Amino acid sequence: MARRQAAPNAEQEREKSRKIGVLSALWPFMRPYRLLMLAATCALVLTAGLSLTLPLAVRRVVDNFRVSDSELLNLYFSGALVIAALLAAGTGVRYALVTRLGERVVADIRKAVFDRVIGMSPEFYERVMTGEVLSRITTDTTLIQSVLGSSVSIALRNLLIFLGGMVLMLLTSAKLTMMVLLIVPAVIVPILVLGRRLRAISKENQDWIAASSGNAGEALGAVQTVQAFTHESASRLKFSELTETSYDVSRRRIQTRAYLTVIVIFLVFSGIVGVLWMGANDVRAGVMSEGTLIQFVIYAVLVAGSVAALSEIWSELQRAAGATERLVELLNAEDTVLDPVAAQVLPVPVKGEIAFDNVSFRYPSRPDVSALDEVSLTVKPGETVAFVGPSGAGKTTIIQMLQRFYDPNQGAVKLDGVALTQLQRDEFRRHIALVPQDPVIFAASARENIRFGRPEASDAEVEAAAAAAAAHDFISKLPDGYDSFVGERGVMLSGGQKQRIAIARAILRDAPVLLLDEATSALDAESERLVQAAVDELSQGRTTLIVAHRLATVKKADRIVVMDQGRIVATGTHDELVGQGGLYARLAKLQFTEGLAAE
Repeated sequence: MARRQAAPNAEQEREKSRKIGVLSALWPFMRPYRLLMLAATCALVLTAGLSLTLPLAVRRVVDNFRVSDSELLNLYFSGALVIAALLAAGTGVRYALVTRLGERVVADIRKAVFDRVIGMSPEFYERVMTGEVLSRITTDTTLIQSVLGSSVSIALRNLLIFLGGMVLMLLTSAKLTMMVLLIVPAVIVPILVLGRRLRAISKENQDWIAASSGNAGEALGAVQTVQAFTHESASRLKFSELTETSYDVSRRRIQTRAYLTVIVIFLVFSGIVGVLWMGANDVRAGVMSEGTLIQFVIYAVLVAGSVAALSEIWSELQRAAGATERLVELLNAEDTVLDPVAAQVLPVPVKGEIAFDNVSFRYPSRPDVSALDEVSLTVKPGETVAFVGPSGAGKTTIIQMLQRFYDPNQGAVKLDGVALTQLQRDEFRRHIALVPQDPVIFAASARENIRFGRPEASDAEVEAAAAAAAAHDFISKLPDGYDSFVGERGVMLSGGQKQRIAIARAILRDAPVLLLDEATSALDAESERLVQAAVDELSQGRTTLIVAHRLATVKKADRIVVMDQGRIVATGTHDELVGQGGLYARLAKLQFTEGLAAE
């Protein structure tokens, strides 16, 4: 039984050591600012030393208060004033340097985390909610900033005051110092016991804050859907529950910390009162002077205050350790899609030949379902190939594999004869333009949204791309034309307008490979006709892959690939596939018959 109980305790000790030790992960971000840290340390040592010098001046003043030499008394008062002025100046310098260091390091951490997560493959975001990532970048870094910009320097200053104060207390009165030291164990025990509990509650509190932030981000990101399905009350209730749970945990953390503070301060100052009583008796007996007693009391107060401050800062360090651990998890997160160490280079110029060589793939979140099953296909440079089939057939997966958002479980996807796994991702993606099924519109102007396809493009090129995508007319009618703000996620635009801006973005990219994933699904008949004409023109001389449910948009494709349950079941032109019968013929009959009936 004893052995069974020892194991958990040992595990808890390792956990505690690891939690605090994780703060060392901040050192690489602090290393570039060693001179700033050195200057802050010098200011910190200066202020701590001056704090310890001030009681000596007070002793001189008190012991010489009754002397007849007024010049000597004035000298002591002047010295105390100079020490106070230097202490104030040093504290201001220390605050400025340390706060600047904290802000600089946290800014670097935020950039490093964002740089890491922005390049993670979609599989990462199947496991981690975007809201949680944002919570770590904001809430957790704020905790670290508080520690680096304040708590650490205060802790070091109080540690110096504690050590120096103890030495000077011993020199002032060894007897009273021994009495003070008897109080130390009574103070340390609650710090260790309650501190361990406080660390666990702090970590739980941060987790609930992240969950609340993730829930809010998801609901606000789909606010129109929430409102359309009258789900506001349920969303409010869910967010309220998470927030209240976070508050309850935070209340327990505050309560625990309050208990710790009360216990420590009571024990410390109770000891000071006892020591002061003994010292007063020594003064009455003539063993020590009034000034010596006051000097000792000031040192005792400084030491007690430093112990109390250190107990509070200890809990802050534990919270910062939990925050650092969460950020380190993001910085060290494993990505399943990695660039090769020795990458190959695409032939110049890029022709746009695409090949799927016996590719099989299952999404990590659905390992029992084959998204692609032994798909082999070659698309010649400049060829337009359309992919059709029922939902879940694997059409969009083809598009995702071609951008290497995922790697195949079997086989290889190639561009101009080179496997994508042998290329840098940003190298081959520069040669691909995409129009997704759900167009992504950023909270910026219409011009900036189109220029996202090629940041260096001129205004004339942007407008030409918009005209080719049948977007110029409606953009020109916006309040500020191309400089009109379109709102978060393009909330000020209709679905068709969003799609045309996305198409203009792809046109502007001017890449040899064009991917259209249901690119015209949100357009009305007139806009679809205009955009289709632009796409036909754009696809000339480019390799174009089109995913569509509406067969009318793919009739002119050089080749149509019919997919079902992750397999290619037929290929050919529209007329050939209709003549063969099978799945495509059934889909064509269904759609075109419905179209005629609708007319």
